[in-house]
This record gives sequence, structure tokens and C-alpha cells, in this order.
Amino acid sequence: MAVSRAVSPVLSAAVDIVLVFAFVLIGRASHGEDLLGTLDTLWPFLAGLIVGWLGMRAWLSPRRIVWTGIGIWAATVVIGMLLRVASGQGVEPSFIIVATIVLAVFLLGWRGVAALVVLVRRRRTRSADRTAT
Repeated sequence: MAVSRAVSPVLSAAVDIVLVFAFVLIGRASHGEDLLGTLDTLWPFLAGLIVGWLGMRAWLSPRRIVWTGIGIWAATVVIGMLLRVASGQGVEPSFIIVATIVLAVFLLGWRGVAALVVLVRRRRTRSADRTAT
């Protein structure tokens, strides 16, 4: 169990990073944009993700949806958009809406799936314990 707890923050951060990267790649592909500008699109959201992780002290409970996941998601979107404005990148209202929804599904969704997996495992363990006695 100790290994699981030590790995959890690293694995959780990696999942968040991969999902933000996937968001950027999907968005660029849907607009027919090349991969060369991927880092330009990625860095504001990655910076927001890092600020979210630090601000929420996410390493303490990285898979928690409330407040950790919500804080990470909000920071990723808000700081990402602010940095896009500061760097002269576009922030059309439709992009803000899509980014907010997609990043919510990605950053909160995997945490919801993880919570569901833990719940199912606990129920199976309890059930197995009751039948063993």
C-alpha cells in the first residue's frame, strides 16, 4: 500500500499532463493545424496545470475530485486563458467554452473513474470478507 501512495501523486500528475497534451493535440487536429505550434498552444495550459497542482497541494490527495480536481481544472482553464491573452494567442468565447468543458471531462473525469474503481474494489473486498467468514 505504501508504494501505491507514493506513486499516486506522480502517476496522477502524469495523467493530468497527458490529458492536457491530448486536449491540445485534439484541438489542433480538429482545426487542421500542424504539430509545429503544439508547444505554443500547450504551454499556457501546462503552466495553469502546474499552478493548480501547487495551489491545491494536489500531491496530498491527487485523485480527489473536490477540491483538488476542481481547483486544478479551474487553474488550468483560467491561467491558461490569461496566459494565452498575455502572449497574443486567441481566446474566442467558443474556445473558452470548449476548453472549459473538455478539460473538465478530462481532468475531473479520470478522477471520477478512479473513485468508482476504488468503490467497486472496496465492495468486492467486503463481499469476499463476508463470504469467507
